[in-house]
Amino acid sequence: MALMLPTAFFPSFKLLSQPKRLKSPKASMVSTYFSPTEELEKKSFRPAKEVGFQVTHSLTPEKIEVFKTIESWATDNILVNLNHVEKSWQPQDFLPAPESEGFYEQVKELRERSKEIPDEYFVVLIGNMITEEALPTYQTALNTLDGVRDETGASLSPWAIWIRAWTAEENRNGDLLNKYLYLSGRVDMRQVEKTIQYLIGSSLDTKFENNPYNGFIYTSFQERATFISHGNTARLAKAHGDTKLAQICGTIAADEKRHEAAYIKIVEKLFQIDPNGTMLSLADMMRKKITMPAFLMYDGQDDNLFKHYSAVAQRVGVYTAKDYADILEFLVGRWKIEKLTGLSGEAHRAQHFVCGLPSRIRKLEERAQRRTKQASTAPFNWIFHREIII
Repeated sequence: MALMLPTAFFPSFKLLSQPKRLKSPKASMVSTYFSPTEELEKKSFRPAKEVGFQVTHSLTPEKIEVFKTIESWATDNILVNLNHVEKSWQPQDFLPAPESEGFYEQVKELRERSKEIPDEYFVVLIGNMITEEALPTYQTALNTLDGVRDETGASLSPWAIWIRAWTAEENRNGDLLNKYLYLSGRVDMRQVEKTIQYLIGSSLDTKFENNPYNGFIYTSFQERATFISHGNTARLAKAHGDTKLAQICGTIAADEKRHEAAYIKIVEKLFQIDPNGTMLSLADMMRKKITMPAFLMYDGQDDNLFKHYSAVAQRVGVYTAKDYADILEFLVGRWKIEKLTGLSGEAHRAQHFVCGLPSRIRKLEERAQRRTKQASTAPFNWIFHREIII
């Protein structure tokens, strides 16, 4: 799971702290930003960046019960999207074999191939890897969802089995990219490792509200975004002459596509069972905007690291505002949103809002492109402080 969106589509940290209409009696307010410099002067630990106003437990008990009633369906239709471990690829399948006499020669060949790849590509690849390495926060987020969380840490409910096995499959992505980048010699790994630690400590702003409707809508969007991003890094790696790296990114993209299919099926089922509730959740998530997992990214120095990283990804065509609109349009079609009938008045208004949103996003992006200022540069600690056009 990875990805980014040009920051024009994100609320600022200040905006995150502004109260929204409450949907639940339970909510909390925390500060939106904590300076690491100040942190070092304090005795107690605080995350480098913090999420603002958060609503919790917005789903009614009746809605939560829906997920209990479809557990058999989940076993038959969702768990089949998982691969057995013995049939799964592993990171070592794509890397030099350390036990081999030719290990050093294989590493040398990898480094020679990586020399032909520009810095801007490495910035995006590193950002994707960091996002994948923040996997503990994603498993934690899924386990906040009422009705589907892993209550014991080893529950045999289909939802809990999915969360653990999905995490196990996703864990290979960051592992593989991390090892490749380490062997390439192109990256300041200590700066990368700091960024990972900061990001996991800060977590992410999902806006789930402990609501599995929201959670599975988010993951449907996210997995497709990740599929697109890794697919584009595969395409660019091939264009730069590194077919091995292209294979790595393409393999990860294929897994993301398989995971996307599972999450899309869940939401499709929810539309069949509860079209009004699902429609309202979809509109609510789109109004709040899909905040990407690495939005709180920080390296100890650059307060705007995510903004700079996502700007590079936009410029080189790995993930763009157009992709965001395309994903939403795809999901609207896949879930047959426009064809839903018999909705309540509120759900019908939500339907109208969602169906019109892709074109609105595209118009906003066109205006933003026309207002684009002259290109500037930013240094990235990940690649030894070298400047990259953003």
